[in-house]
Amino acid sequence: MSDSDLQAFRAETRAWLEANCPPEMRQPVKDEDDIYWGGRNATFKNDAQKAWFDACVEKGYTVPAWPKEYGGAGLTPAQAKVLREEMAAIKARPPLSSFGIWMLGPALLHFGTEGQKQRFLNEIARGEIRWCQGYSEPGSGSDLVSLQTYGEDKGDHWVVNGQKVWTSYADKADWIFCLVRTDKDNKYQGITFMLYDMASEGVATKPILLISGNSPFCETFFDDVKVPKSYGEDVPAQVGEVNRGWDVAKYLLGHEREMISGADGGNTGTIGAALTRSNGEIDPVLRAELAQFDVDALAYGAMGEKFLDEVKVGKAHPAQPNMMKYAGTELNKRRHELMMAAGGSTALEWTSEETDGGKPARNWLRTKANSIEGGTSEVMLNVISKRILELPGA
Repeated sequence: MSDSDLQAFRAETRAWLEANCPPEMRQPVKDEDDIYWGGRNATFKNDAQKAWFDACVEKGYTVPAWPKEYGGAGLTPAQAKVLREEMAAIKARPPLSSFGIWMLGPALLHFGTEGQKQRFLNEIARGEIRWCQGYSEPGSGSDLVSLQTYGEDKGDHWVVNGQKVWTSYADKADWIFCLVRTDKDNKYQGITFMLYDMASEGVATKPILLISGNSPFCETFFDDVKVPKSYGEDVPAQVGEVNRGWDVAKYLLGHEREMISGADGGNTGTIGAALTRSNGEIDPVLRAELAQFDVDALAYGAMGEKFLDEVKVGKAHPAQPNMMKYAGTELNKRRHELMMAAGGSTALEWTSEETDGGKPARNWLRTKANSIEGGTSEVMLNVISKRILELPGA
């Protein structure tokens, strides 16, 4: 695509956004209800949220880079970048948040059968199905490949027993993409990547309350869950081959770490707003720290753009998501530390209207999980040292 074609697309995109993104959808997210996750039990907070979602579904902009036959807009990487930039320019909220978009979708595009793509990708793009991720288990977090949830082969179905933990929004999800051991004698080549309904008999969830007072995390239990081996012609329950789910899992983890890191711009914002909230009453040392953070955030944004460009042309290092995940999550924790410092004692209030029900403090506490979920910072540093820096192992 030529520069002139891209500029024409930018103008067209800008006009479309102006006509279709309601003013309410350009305001900062204030609470969980401001985020639309879709799913069979989903409801819209207001007419503006529905209008924005419907317009994006029709345009293919819930998943703009996906092919049109799977619910996307079929945009080129350059066009998708323009769309991201123009949405950011008007501070437009994402029309749909979804683990299906961020994690399962890329795995299905890479490993899925045509039947799986036609069914599940279109459901994801239209917000008709909400997914959760069944990876971590008690005792199998960083050492995920040691997982023990087991699927027994019963001919035309599996019977799954076990437990997952830290399953984000499991209590609200429709379906789960789940790692299940199907061969007890083979650690790496004995795991299958399964898809099944959370409404299946024998599935139970229990929320895990965090120090912030709320949490997306759950414990998830499987008690003789019957998982059909097929959901129709060319729609197997497993993604990829049976016992080769670790290949799918590793691929998906890269996309999860990009999502957590905010590699597409989620962690690149500066925090100059903290100065405004504090009316400039910030001591010189803290002011210098805020300025340094803004420099680092902009540098991180540039690194993210470089990484995404390298992905598009097949030149990205396979361990770059680990680097982005580490840098992005540590940056986000630092952001909230500085915002708390800039807010002073007021930021520590927990229930007052002045702090939106303690939102600054709750968000600050929530960021502590960033360096654990999706792989701990320590594990990310180990991968970086071995695979990027090529340092000798201990």
